[in-house]
Amino acid sequence: MSPFNTNCNGFGRRDFLQVGFGALGGLAFTDVLALRAQAAQARGKASPDQINCILVWLDGGPSHYETFDPKPDAPQDIRGDFKSIPTCVPGVHFSESVPLLAKTFNKFSVVRSICHKDPNHGGGNHYLMTGSPTPVPVGCGAFVSFHPSFGSMVSYERGVRGGLPSYMSLPSVSRSGGPNFLGAQHAPFVIGGDPSDKSFRVRDVAIPEGISEGRAMNRNDLRASLDRMQRIHEQVAEDPTVGFDQFYQQGMELVTSPTAQAAFDLSKEPEKTRELYGKNEFGQRLLLARRLAEVGVSFTVAYWGGWDHHRALFKGYKDSYADRLDRGLSGLITDLDQRGMLDSTLVICLGEFGRTPKVNKDAGRDHWPGAMSVLMAGAGIPGGQIIGATDPKGYYASENIYSPEDFAVSLYTKLGIDPHQMLHTSTGRPVHLVNGGKPIKELFA
Repeated sequence: MSPFNTNCNGFGRRDFLQVGFGALGGLAFTDVLALRAQAAQARGKASPDQINCILVWLDGGPSHYETFDPKPDAPQDIRGDFKSIPTCVPGVHFSESVPLLAKTFNKFSVVRSICHKDPNHGGGNHYLMTGSPTPVPVGCGAFVSFHPSFGSMVSYERGVRGGLPSYMSLPSVSRSGGPNFLGAQHAPFVIGGDPSDKSFRVRDVAIPEGISEGRAMNRNDLRASLDRMQRIHEQVAEDPTVGFDQFYQQGMELVTSPTAQAAFDLSKEPEKTRELYGKNEFGQRLLLARRLAEVGVSFTVAYWGGWDHHRALFKGYKDSYADRLDRGLSGLITDLDQRGMLDSTLVICLGEFGRTPKVNKDAGRDHWPGAMSVLMAGAGIPGGQIIGATDPKGYYASENIYSPEDFAVSLYTKLGIDPHQMLHTSTGRPVHLVNGGKPIKELFA
């Protein structure tokens, strides 16, 4: 049997409740959430429906060896060029490429044992962005949507809050980041541009000139003014013509919301805070994501492509990739913690898979879904915790093995959404939000 066939069996709804919440297993999901909300309120913490999420997507697949799961005792052609360094938690080591994250490890957990069987970007993206595998094999470079993405489902559940859409993506939409049958109104608002640029301005959510000057606008004029907003296109919506009215209504609320406009103005941030994240495009994008979470955007994706290092992986990490990831992500977690926002913000960092154990002839690593590391922080997740493990050479997840379905169940549960609810497609076909899966119990300790 192929090692990629090794996976955790899915749990049914009753098993999920029993495993995830012990003695509360006999209660309905909504009852469990109500009890959790009451307990959170008693502790002065955020209830699940008050938790916002920042998902950092490293498109292409970051290497677990060169980040959170180094193998210093493996042969050179497996361990690579970087040494391992101790974190602030005794006995736990990360790669030397992420020293700031090593120093702040007491504020987040790393799951080292999520794995799946799809080695292609198209299928891997879909699996880790929706919690659902593609029903048929897809090409490596495919942009496919067979199931609603996490952000779209959050938008579907929570809707517009205070004039702000629930789902935003910076600076582009991931391959499978769309709503599928939930409707175009639940596709992400896309905020392009480089926030580290002094002239950065969120063009597509700026108040149209006619509105700002107080001129009356008819329906067609309004649509023309908002038409440039990067929201709906065929790659992320099942039918982009459906939901236009809702889209333009949301667009109108967004561009006329003083709260939203203030959130996009990074010049209001102290220079010290901007430097904490790193004065580069990725770092300032994470700062913008924090500001969006701060004003109530429920789900923000910070997208960073280029992590498909088949060639010159070590040079790429040394030149910019590792440093910017290390500074930006540690800065985000530290800033949220200092502001008292970490309990009400779920931070996740991942790609579609890990990288091959052996370094190839071009000093790179290839696609490898047999093992990957996922960083998770906030929303009550314990800090300084390594969850699961890979074998001594990092080939496969070997302890506490978790699937993308388990990851999806955990994410939805943290946000107060029933992961095992039944949805219906536009043709009325019933579909499980997550088909099986169980919560990663260590995230709920």
